[in-house]
Amino acid sequence: MQWKNLNEQTVYENPWFRVNLADVALPDGRHLDHFLIRLRPVAVATVVNDANEALLLWRHRFITDSWGWELAAGVVEDGEDVAAAAAREMEEETGWRPGALSPLMTAEPANGLIDARHHFFWTREAAYTGPPADGIESSRREWVPLKLVPDLVARGEIPAANMAAGLLMLRHLLLG
Repeated sequence: MQWKNLNEQTVYENPWFRVNLADVALPDGRHLDHFLIRLRPVAVATVVNDANEALLLWRHRFITDSWGWELAAGVVEDGEDVAAAAAREMEEETGWRPGALSPLMTAEPANGLIDARHHFFWTREAAYTGPPADGIESSRREWVPLKLVPDLVARGEIPAANMAAGLLMLRHLLLG
């Protein structure tokens, strides 16, 4: 029951993504034109303090007109190490420079349409370097107890599925 991508053409491209149209062969022999979005990898990071609180960003997403908690994240630049990108994004968006990052998980948030892989990292150590360089990315940054993550997800306060998955995995890893 494998679908096969026989050919694809780029119909739109910018520095962040490409929109392609694929000729897909279905298992029953039919063909389907399928749009897909090709994205750069995304690097995600947070720090967890001694009280098992994670540093999160409260931000508005204009596309869905929703507010929610997220982790610092951004695209990996060409030739950039994924962990280095996660550290860069965390410092730019929070003002905290992480110590050595540990891999947490990789997620594919919408693999029926987008090929983006989100690589999650975390650390127990970070140093505050000052206000975030990308302060417009969020309204505030706060230490949120990991024990509250399931309730925040249930109430829709962590609306992004990839962020919910990463925070739930981190909670499971540290709190069981």
